[in-house]
Amino acid sequence: MTGARLDGVDAEREAQLLSRVIDAISGGLDLGRILQGVTKLVTETTGTDVCFVHLLDERGRTLCLHGATPPFDKLVGKIELDLGEGVAGWVASHGEPAVIVDDKAADPRYRYIPALRGEEFTSMASVPVVTPPGHLVGVLNVHTRLRREFTAADVELLRSVAGLVAGAIENARLHRRLAEREEALEQFAERTVEWQEHERRRLAGEIHDGISQRIVSLFFHLSAAADAIPGDPEIVAEQVALAQELATAALDETRSAIAGLRPPILDDLGLAASLESLSHSFPQLDVQIEATRSRMAEHIETAVYRTAQEALQNVAKHANAHSVRVRLYLQRDTMVLEVADDGTGFDPALGGAKGGAKGEEVAAAPTGFGLAGMRERAELLGGKLELASSPERGTTVRLTVPLSPPPAAPSPALPVSPVGSPSPPLPGPPHGTPGSPARPRH
Repeated sequence: MTGARLDGVDAEREAQLLSRVIDAISGGLDLGRILQGVTKLVTETTGTDVCFVHLLDERGRTLCLHGATPPFDKLVGKIELDLGEGVAGWVASHGEPAVIVDDKAADPRYRYIPALRGEEFTSMASVPVVTPPGHLVGVLNVHTRLRREFTAADVELLRSVAGLVAGAIENARLHRRLAEREEALEQFAERTVEWQEHERRRLAGEIHDGISQRIVSLFFHLSAAADAIPGDPEIVAEQVALAQELATAALDETRSAIAGLRPPILDDLGLAASLESLSHSFPQLDVQIEATRSRMAEHIETAVYRTAQEALQNVAKHANAHSVRVRLYLQRDTMVLEVADDGTGFDPALGGAKGGAKGEEVAAAPTGFGLAGMRERAELLGGKLELASSPERGTTVRLTVPLSPPPAAPSPALPVSPVGSPSPPLPGPPHGTPGSPARPRH
């Protein structure tokens, strides 16, 4: 095939292609299905043999094969190119079409990909997939086995198809993001209910096991004092003194329960002072506090405080530690909380099996609601919770929370031409076209 010209009688074919592409992209929001349908339509209508659509990732750095005609459809999601690599990468970085009639190997833009069998195809045309505002979203390529001189009309037709596809890609991505946000909102609602129930159970347990028991004892002591009033003033005085002690203890536990719901010191003095106060709740531990005094949004302060509280409770209950170091500091636009203990630690790979130099039992890796809750709290704030531990070297819990949400990376804007349009390491414990390179994704 020497290639059909898309002028004169072929104008009808061009209109038919664009109409069918519009039908294909209007049939739903499944991006994979849309691109597979478009690649098939392009090859059928333009007399080409294969068609590839590579999409730019949201960071604007990598092209990935998202649509291809058989048999290359099996490679979708497995071929990746950096911006500027191969013919597709060159088109993406320059925003201009590229045409190779023959002798691809002599073209400096060409990169051979064995999986795409470039040796079987002679000619190719590649155009950028660009939205009307001029943002690049991908690249569309067609290839022919026989030599073909792609005309300006051919390129313009491919550009028209690419423009239609660009809108469909943007719509599908927006729909996916909306679906992800709705799912995240549903999960957030579920977690909120779970947390509410957890807090209710915790508070009910504290009241039942502490405050209510002391009040019952207070009642008995007051009853005994009332019975002894007529005949033995000394017993009355003794019972009243005991009742006063119980009333004082009940009051302290009531204040502690209230502080567990919302520490008043957070509102009065801020997070640093709250951590200092929290350290006094663990007299069995030598808690050292190093906290930057900086006011943050209330929900961030509460989340950091809760994480420190949970971490210290885990240390007190499970770590067999003597001292704990709590650090709170700013790192650029991120608040970092570290809680490091000198306890027995554990081997994350073993999940708490035999460990240590002497083969003694090593504490199991923290699981259950405490750690899961801390991680969920961090994720809801756009942060991350990390855990580092090893036998006999203690455990470090590290929470990083951004103080402001990171801006979304915009797609690179391309000029319309006349032809075409590290988180710091966790501290240890004390596609292509047949002319582009590929990196299979594992």
